[in-house]
Amino acid sequence: MAKLRYFDAKGDARPQDKKPAAPHSEFLRTGKITRDRAHWLAEERRYLSYHEVSEKTGRKLQTAGIRAHQQINGFHRTIQFPKMVFHRTLADSPHLGYCHVTAARTKFARDEEVSWAFYIANFYADIGDNDNFFHHIDIKYSRMYFAVAIKPGEHTPEKMTIDRSVRGNGVLFRTDDPQVAIRNVLLLGARNEQLREIIRQL
Repeated sequence: MAKLRYFDAKGDARPQDKKPAAPHSEFLRTGKITRDRAHWLAEERRYLSYHEVSEKTGRKLQTAGIRAHQQINGFHRTIQFPKMVFHRTLADSPHLGYCHVTAARTKFARDEEVSWAFYIANFYADIGDNDNFFHHIDIKYSRMYFAVAIKPGEHTPEKMTIDRSVRGNGVLFRTDDPQVAIRNVLLLGARNEQLREIIRQL
């Protein structure tokens, strides 16, 4: 795959439908030297390094993660999650990344207590194995919200890995709808069935 190049689009804000006449033809037609910036030669595009792109992406992801955490904890005083917001960008595509929002433990009906983590990504994808966490990345969707069961990493450099013994692949939910995501996280954090029933009706 070809290495992506990123440029700063702020200087490219000129409307594309109205192309200005060349400065020399304007001078011949009117006898005036046009000093309007739109008539100057296009500036050289400033290309961004992967590090700069990664930092910009990271700031946006952190903001989204903090906002999501506030929304979740603002629902009910009995459902509170720890703030554990941090992000990662993809090595070869630093404009893409995901943000860890929170983690907790929940008792499922037939399982023991399960540890899980909730994430936001700025793309949609299938959840793969740990070597290649995301498969079939689709950037048509601007966000993906997902939670996975986690366990301590045994033979990996990661501290935590996906616990694939839960639901076959470790994925508790995955959606592009923020309301569905918040409802699912609240259901995971609800302590009793009465509160779960209220959340289901949202």
